Amino acid sequence: MVRLELDQVVMRRMKDEDIEMVKALIKEGSEGTENRLILHILTRPLCLFVLAVFSSVLRCLVHSFMLALAIPVFLLIVFLKITMPKSTGVLGSSRPYWDYVGSSYRGGQDETLQNPYCRISGKTPANKKTRRRIGSRDKEKDASTEKISPEREEAAGQVFVADSDGEILGCIFREADTRPGVSRICRLVTGCWYRREGLGRLLVQSLEQRDREAGAHRVYAHVPYPSKVGEAFFRKLGYQLLGQETGEEDDEELKLETPERGFLGYPLTKVFYKDL
Repeated sequence: MVRLELDQVVMRRMKDEDIEMVKALIKEGSEGTENRLILHILTRPLCLFVLAVFSSVLRCLVHSFMLALAIPVFLLIVFLKITMPKSTGVLGSSRPYWDYVGSSYRGGQDETLQNPYCRISGKTPANKKTRRRIGSRDKEKDASTEKISPEREEAAGQVFVADSDGEILGCIFREADTRPGVSRICRLVTGCWYRREGLGRLLVQSLEQRDREAGAHRVYAHVPYPSKVGEAFFRKLGYQLLGQETGEEDDEELKLETPERGFLGYPLTKVFYKDL
C-alpha cells in the first residue's frame, strides 16, 4: 500500500498515449471477475437442474459416471467463456467492447474534473508528462493517424484518468448520453497499490459534480453480480440498489434501466442509482 496525496491527483480526459496504460489497468482491476460470474451462473438452481438433465442423458451413452457429470459442466464453461464478453460488455452498456480511440481527448487544453482536496489544502497539482510503456509508441502512432468523426467521438463516451506525477493511478468510464438528464458509470478501476486511499470515491464524486453542473439529475452504476466490495462501495456513496426501494414503480425513468443478463436470463450485474 502506497500513501497517496489526493490533492496532488489530476483527473483529466484520457488521451491516445494513455490507452495502453489504461488497458493494462483495466486488465489488472477486472482479473477474476469473469470467473466469478461463471461460478455465479453455474450455482443457480435452474442451471444445476439443466446440467443434471444433460448428465442423466449422457449417462445412458457414456459408461463413466464422472465423464457424464464433467462433460456438460466443461461445455457450459467453454460456452460462457466465449459468450460472456458479448453479453456483459462494458458494465451497464449493450456494446461488446469499448472504443478507446474514439473516446480519447484531442483538445489542446486538458479537460479536467474538479478536485475538492485542492481547495482544502490550497495546493495546485502538477500535471507532468505521462510515462509511456515500452512498445506502446507504435500503437500510439496508429491511433493518432486514425480519423475520428464527430459522430464516433460523441457516441464513444468519455474516460477520465487519475494522474499523479505522470503515472495513471485509476480511471472511470462514462457512457455517452443516451437519455437526457441521465449519466451512466460503466467502469471504475484503481491500481492495486492505491486502493482504500479514497481514489475511487474521488473519481466518482468528481464525475457526479461535473454531471450535476451539466444538468444531469440521476447517475447509474452497474456492478458485477458477485462483487460485494463494489456493492458496499457504491452504497457508502449514497447509491441505492434498483428494485429495493419503495415508490420505484411510479418512476418511469427507472424502468428504462435494466441489468445485463447472461445464460438462462440470469442477471450479471446489479444496478445502483443516485439522484443528484
